[in-house]
Amino acid sequence: MPYNCFQIKFWGVRGSIPCPGSETVRYGGNTSCVEMQVGRERLIFDGGTGLHLLGQSLMAESPVKAHLFFSHSHWDHIQGFPFFIPAFIRGNTFKIYAVPSPNGATIKQTLHDQMLHPNFPVPLQIMRADLEFYNLEIGETLHYGDVSVETRPLNHPGEAVGYRVNWQGLSAAYITDTEHFPDRLDDNVLALTWQADVMIIDATYTDEEYNDPKYSKVGWGHSTWQQAVKIAQAAQVKQLVLFHHDPAHNDDFLDRIGEEARKIFPETILAREGLSIELRPEGSRIDEA
Repeated sequence: MPYNCFQIKFWGVRGSIPCPGSETVRYGGNTSCVEMQVGRERLIFDGGTGLHLLGQSLMAESPVKAHLFFSHSHWDHIQGFPFFIPAFIRGNTFKIYAVPSPNGATIKQTLHDQMLHPNFPVPLQIMRADLEFYNLEIGETLHYGDVSVETRPLNHPGEAVGYRVNWQGLSAAYITDTEHFPDRLDDNVLALTWQADVMIIDATYTDEEYNDPKYSKVGWGHSTWQQAVKIAQAAQVKQLVLFHHDPAHNDDFLDRIGEEARKIFPETILAREGLSIELRPEGSRIDEA
């Protein structure tokens, strides 16, 4: 990605579990990973299996420096880290951020533990890149020159963090793994997304799936595309990106969700692997390649 820009690229857009196959080729089957090049800073959000694809892309660069932010440490958001090739290469630098889990485990401990036997053949210590770990406090704002990253808590079992990135009057919000409240919009989500140029948000279910009396998803920590549209309208966002697709939703199903969502909020797209969005003062440019 070029410097002096605000560009977003999607490497993994699914939730829960990877779902490769003939019915997911257009949107992709990898779990959450979003890259942002913001000015001279590379920010990576979550380390699902999409992180492996990003890592392959970064092999053309040397050295690689990036900030890696985790929303939380459920498997679908960390399972790509052991396969992130640039982390094994000396000379690369990754600053890694997350809020400690409710049980006190830091992100360093969590990533270390998932690479222990019998889960993985080599330990975290074999990674030769410079890995710097930081424990976030929910609500703090981080600054990297003229880039700022805001944090707020999200409504998710085991806790999760939402992020907002600001640069030169442009902004993007990354809001994944959050469940809406039945009687109101979430003030934390509204604060992170208010008048954002791009809002990337959890839209795992439809309202019908969420409220299904036979197989209710209430309390599972995820939201619906209908609720995402309500947030987009209330927060006056410019571009809505539906994200964290249910692994049971094939390409055709997601197409239909997009069609229905655009009837209510025309500036809606669905995240797909390879999607690139460049933020500009005059409006975003979307590349579906």
